[in-house]
Amino acid sequence: MSYSVDGNRITLTRGDSLYVEIGMKRGTQTYTPAEGDKVRFALKANRVVNGEYANKKPLILKEISTDTLLLHLEPSDTKPLPFGDYVYDVELTYANGDVDTFITEAPFVLTREVH
Repeated sequence: MSYSVDGNRITLTRGDSLYVEIGMKRGTQTYTPAEGDKVRFALKANRVVNGEYANKKPLILKEISTDTLLLHLEPSDTKPLPFGDYVYDVELTYANGDVDTFITEAPFVLTREVH
């Protein structure tokens, strides 16, 4: 596995596995998901037109277990994507339906395979 995490920036060798623990805070307090909460990761193309992302449809959409808060991308998730810069967000949907996108437009870079 070849990846690095610097703040919210993720760099991954295309076609490798990724395991990243997602931290959630409400203000300064760590938030532990409650029963019925859902967390999801979405990877999108990094194309901006008139100040907005041109392609809002996710290229990768993953549910993150609220028990572990571990994002896992499999090799098949990134293998078909071109090398380059992407953006991702992580969204928490509370059991009552409220939504909090707590990581937005964070950089995600797919690099060349080193195999």
